[in-house]
Amino acid sequence: MNKLTLLLYPLFTVIGLTSCSADNSAKPSANANANANRYIGVSTVGNPVMPREVCRLEFPKVKGGSSMIIVHKALLNKRTGERGVNYCTEWDTSKKSLRWSCYQMYQGISKTLVKRYRSSTNQYPYDESIPTAYQFDGDPFWRTGYDHGHICPSADRLGSKEANIQTFYLSNMMPQTHAFNDGVWKNMEAQVRLWSLDDTCDTLYVCKGGTIDNPRQILTTLGQGLIVPKYFFMAVLCKNKRGYKALGFWVRHEDNGDTSLSKYVVNIRELEKKTGIDFFCNLPDAIERKVETLPVEKVRRAWRLP
Repeated sequence: MNKLTLLLYPLFTVIGLTSCSADNSAKPSANANANANRYIGVSTVGNPVMPREVCRLEFPKVKGGSSMIIVHKALLNKRTGERGVNYCTEWDTSKKSLRWSCYQMYQGISKTLVKRYRSSTNQYPYDESIPTAYQFDGDPFWRTGYDHGHICPSADRLGSKEANIQTFYLSNMMPQTHAFNDGVWKNMEAQVRLWSLDDTCDTLYVCKGGTIDNPRQILTTLGQGLIVPKYFFMAVLCKNKRGYKALGFWVRHEDNGDTSLSKYVVNIRELEKKTGIDFFCNLPDAIERKVETLPVEKVRRAWRLP
């Protein structure tokens, strides 16, 4: 069985509250900042209220309210035996939609060691970590004309069968037109993979999703209540020996096969304004301000996008 960490917040009678530190741990640090996520200890019934993983650098500020954080753990590299966090998702129980999925990319986790998951009977499994009350009955994408758009991509998790299957959970899917999913979105994902394999990048921290909160940023709502975002986004943070750099992609959800991606680049501060999501909140304040406010032309140069 896959090892999953599940939480639904808020819960009651919480004991223990610790800020995140900048090194992905949950220990207090002089570098911790005011807007970092908080690891909340355990309740009196022994259930985790917020997992330690929310302190990882790929995490944005969690929204709370009707949301739940899902942490998927798996074998990440069948050759080395590395196990750990595969990806994490914020699932809105009232909207029955993910808000984002976030994950890390580095040399060991990006190896292609297995084939893409295929099933004739259960291609898009239910996420058993989500109570059935907060999921749709059946597959809400069926016969809608929309693709099951991966947010954590299958191609980013080919280190083991277990890790790859988890990317096909319905909780990691958002509706996308085929020409978008197989076009500009696919091209953006391919570019992120290239960056992850670059020797100048130690780790990429990635957060991706679609707009579900602002009614003006929703394209339509399908029969069962499935939200179709009007925009999709990616926030990418690179850590290397020189420090950090960050980039955002913001793209309208429409048929688009564009291979020239620089026009979709925004800095993180602009992406935060567009989405209402506070990305990379676990960075120390000084680093966060620097990487998030770099003028967009300098962002393009830093990531070598013409």
